[in-house]
Amino acid sequence: MDINPDAELDTSQVEDIRGSGGGVGGRVAIGGGGVGLVGLLIYFLVAQLGGAGVVPQGLPQAGDLGGVRSGQQVDSDGIRGECRTGRDTAALDCEAVAVINSIQSFWSTQFARSGSKYVPANTRFFNGSVSTACGPATSDTGPFYCPGDRKIYIDLSFYRELQTRFGAQGGLFARSYVLAHEYGHHIQNLIGTSSRVRGNAAGPTSGSVRLELQADCYAGVWANHATQTKSASGKPIIENISRQDVEAGLDTAGRIGDDFIQSQIAGQQVNQSRFTHGSSAQRRKWLTAGLSTGDTKQCNTFAPGVDLG
Repeated sequence: MDINPDAELDTSQVEDIRGSGGGVGGRVAIGGGGVGLVGLLIYFLVAQLGGAGVVPQGLPQAGDLGGVRSGQQVDSDGIRGECRTGRDTAALDCEAVAVINSIQSFWSTQFARSGSKYVPANTRFFNGSVSTACGPATSDTGPFYCPGDRKIYIDLSFYRELQTRFGAQGGLFARSYVLAHEYGHHIQNLIGTSSRVRGNAAGPTSGSVRLELQADCYAGVWANHATQTKSASGKPIIENISRQDVEAGLDTAGRIGDDFIQSQIAGQQVNQSRFTHGSSAQRRKWLTAGLSTGDTKQCNTFAPGVDLG
């Protein structure tokens, strides 16, 4: 997978709060399994890693207004100056800007074709900890989407964690899959799917698992159309997605399945009653469904009688 060196980058879709003092650590309302204390069993920490977390809108702690906290400043001047075209995407943050531009270009077109208007979601880069409309979070939460402020949050060091801790192959497409998955959660929020899942239910057929698998499928749908996405001036953003790229993405999907995390990362026995994101096989299946069809209609993990895999 390559990024077109001539494509101009739209940095207005990204907010950079790295090095600004961060938010506060501690409690965070975690989607799916309902675990919200950093420092519990390792499984419940790493279950959110892998671009799979939705942090639902909950009760903000005292002083948390859901925006940028005191001492936490949005300063995207550096990115604006450094990330101008695809030639700048050797830098990880500029690469992410290009991928985000492509994802949102696709969904904007998709919504327009159905007669709807897409509402963009900004991505915030942070280091260590961050305050959101869903409460404070730390890097241990992994990348996540907060429906309360309609933002995606990511500490870019997560990509290194995927390779060093999870043993994923890595690469541009695998990193793009992580972001595309989070934007899948944004789509679910916009069209009302997220509201169908309430509470902290877990298990292999739970609403939480269905949300995560659908977000994987949506990520695959974007990938199917990625080379057709264009910048504001009409230049292609993404070029040349190869079979090797797809294999790396599927490898990443498999390494963030609940069963892999429980057994290989946490050293526990696999317990399906604790599944909140889906098994490795399920995650690969639904990413593949989106990739192979490019059709959002094939992503209905909530359909009666659907085989989740």
